[in-house]
Amino acid sequence: MPQTDLLDTYRAAMRHVAATVYAVTTGHEGERYGIIATAVNSLSFDPPSLLACVNRAASLHDPLASADRFCVNVLGLGNRDVADCFVRGGSGAERFGVGEWEELEGVPVLASAQSSLVCRVAHRQAYGTHTIFIGELIAARHRQNAKPLTYYDGRYIDISEAPDHPGA
Repeated sequence: MPQTDLLDTYRAAMRHVAATVYAVTTGHEGERYGIIATAVNSLSFDPPSLLACVNRAASLHDPLASADRFCVNVLGLGNRDVADCFVRGGSGAERFGVGEWEELEGVPVLASAQSSLVCRVAHRQAYGTHTIFIGELIAARHRQNAKPLTYYDGRYIDISEAPDHPGA
């Protein structure tokens, strides 16, 4: 298969993988930075850690490459306005103009997020167009009964309406 066909098929396949939406944030030199991401995953329970993959062209990349901490805010359905604001872009002040943001361990944390996981950067690994940031958990918040904001096929979907039992 030619390389362009392979890339097109890969993109089409990944569009059909439902993914939780995250606001990955950091603070650097007195400024706030953040992006919307879906390439975040748990890594280990010992030590508790996760990884976040950030495109090197993203506005968050260089500040995060210099920072020692970041936060993965797991967005819920009620945070779609935050996701939309982050996607529109703009400066840090513009991106953080929507939602109730607090500082925890020196990084921006969304008060209404489904969960917020503050990490110390344990390792950075460049690969392809991205850098993989491995974060070791240093603080966490979680709200019960929040419904996740999910991205699928180029749009947000509500998976909380899915059937509760297999085969339904």
